[in-house]
Parts: sequence; structure tokens; C-alpha cells
Amino acid sequence: MEDAAGDPYEYYGEANESAPGAQCDWPADWEASFSLLPVLYMLVFVLGLSGNGLVIFTVWRGPRAKRRSADTYIGNLALADLAFVVTLPLWAAYTALRFHWPFGSALCKLSSYLVLLNMFASAFCLGCLSFERYLAIVRSLPRSRPARRRAPALLSLAALWLLAGLLALPALLLRDTQRSAPDNLTVCDMDFSGVASPQSERYWRGALSLGTTALGFLLPLLLMTLFYCCIGATVSRHFQHLRKEQEKRRLLRIIATLVVVFALCWLPFHLLKSLYVLSELGLLELPCAFLGLVVLLHPYATCLAYVNSCLNPFLYAFFDPRFRAQCRGLLGLRQALRGPAGSGSSTLSAQTHKSELHSLATKV
Repeated sequence: MEDAAGDPYEYYGEANESAPGAQCDWPADWEASFSLLPVLYMLVFVLGLSGNGLVIFTVWRGPRAKRRSADTYIGNLALADLAFVVTLPLWAAYTALRFHWPFGSALCKLSSYLVLLNMFASAFCLGCLSFERYLAIVRSLPRSRPARRRAPALLSLAALWLLAGLLALPALLLRDTQRSAPDNLTVCDMDFSGVASPQSERYWRGALSLGTTALGFLLPLLLMTLFYCCIGATVSRHFQHLRKEQEKRRLLRIIATLVVVFALCWLPFHLLKSLYVLSELGLLELPCAFLGLVVLLHPYATCLAYVNSCLNPFLYAFFDPRFRAQCRGLLGLRQALRGPAGSGSSTLSAQTHKSELHSLATKV
């Protein structure tokens, strides 16, 4: 699989000659990919660096008394995305150089580790946020039972980062620079030679790849869907007193949109990756032409997954009026938005309080 070495999320490596599909004649990479993908990477880098930096600045520099419990997870989600996007210039250069890695073994390992750490930490933060939103909805109901006390936020965040760090360790331990035989380039790729024989390498790749999909996508998505279905059912049962039926439908649309955006960004990547791995393991028979298309489309599916790291701040800004108000205040725009008699401040405050109900489910 020629372009696999260019994917920091991937465990593909070179297919073993005895593996199913190894005799396929893989198509050459699209020439446009070597110029288009680096541009897209750098666009995600600029948007992700500025957007997630603003989120961190807004969350941690805002008044502590006004900080919501979910804001801690929002800040850590932005931190995970920021740790990933700072590596994108390296991967952009790697792709532009036709998958030649000139940055050395240490940066190969560290960059790959940060990429995988982001994937797990982001998914876990999203799952925790969905649970947080469910608790926020339940606690806001009239005459509802008190919610069960949760573990301290710092403890849950420490467990989240520890688990993500452990699951990302294969990238740190097994990624390394290697010489590519056909074109004599240096690639940053998985190296199983120290832990597996050539005959069993594909099983290591399959286990790591499918395990990553299960723990970094399917399980968090299942939890998010479960919690938001519970939120939707709770809203439908208890929020009948809303003055306008449109407000209830809007809240449910927000919930559905946030889950769908996460799924759409990551589904193509995990689907293409899993199809290839299942074919390599002999569990799924696919024609060479289809596998060749998977090879060609996979870098673009990876790029779409990258977009998720810069998309979250725009979702906050679009759906959460309180977040927009905090950003304006911290950036010094609040005074400029006030009217000459100061009426703008009371209007902003009223809009913020009015939108608090709608912002309950907008932090994922």
C-alpha cells in the first residue's frame, strides 16, 4: 500500500507477500495529492491553531465563578486538538516531499504519538461531554431527583488522559524512520520487526488498527448516541412548558447535528481503514480494483478526519451564545458592542440568560 506510510494514524505498513491482496497491482498516487493535501493540512493547521487557542484562552482566562462544569472538558478537548494541529506542518511537508521524512526518528515517534493521543483524547472528551450534558439536562428539570455525585473533574480528566496516553503508546514505540526500497526515501512508518515475525506482522497491524477503531470511534460514538437519545427523550417528556414549539425542535436539531458532525468526519477514515485491514487478514474478499480505490481515497478520508480538530470551536461559536459573549469580552469587543447609553450590555445579558437552556447540549 504505497501511501500508507504517509498516514500518521495508520498501521498499514507494507503488505506481506502472503497476505490476501498482496498480489494486487496498486495504482500510483494521484499527482494532485502531493500539492492539494499539504494545502489542506496547512489550512486545518491555521484554523485549528487559532480556533482551539481561542477556546483555551476563553475557558481558562474567563471568570472562575462563571465557569461551567463542562468548560473543563471543553478546554481539554481544545488542548488535545491543539497538540495534534501543531504537528500538521510536519505531515504537510512529508506529503509534499512524496512521503519522505527528513525530520529524524525522534520527531517521527513524537508526532505520530501526538496524533494518536489526540484521536483517543478527543473521542474520550466528547464522550465525557455528552455525559456531562445529560447530567446538566437532568439536574435542570423541575422536581427531578438530585443527580448522583460525580468524581472530581480533575480525577476524571487524569484518568482520561492516562488511558489515551496508554492506548497511543504503540505509535511511540513502534513508529520509526525506515528506508523505502523502491525509491530510496526515508519514511515514517510502523516497524514490527522487533515484536513480530514477517509472517505475523499483518495480525499485529490488524489488531492495532481494528482496536483503534473500536476504542477511538465506535465506542465513543455509541456512548454519545446513547446519551443524546436519553437527552432527546428527557427534553420531549419534561420541556413541554417551552413557550414555542420551535425552541424544542431547535434544541433537538442541535443535539443531532453535533453527533452527526463527529460521525461524518471520522466514519470515512475508519471505514476505509477497516475494509483494507479485513481484506489483508483474509476476513473479507475484495477485488483489487476496489482495494486500489481504497488506497487512493484513504488520504482524503484522513484529511476529513483532521478537519474535526478545527471544527469544534466553530460549532461552539455557532451554537452557544454564551461562548460568543465570553469571546467578545475577553477579546475586548464587549465595550465596542455596547450602545452609547449602555443598553447593549443589558441586551447581551438578557440574550445570554435566555439562551442558557439551548446551550445545555451544545458543548460537543
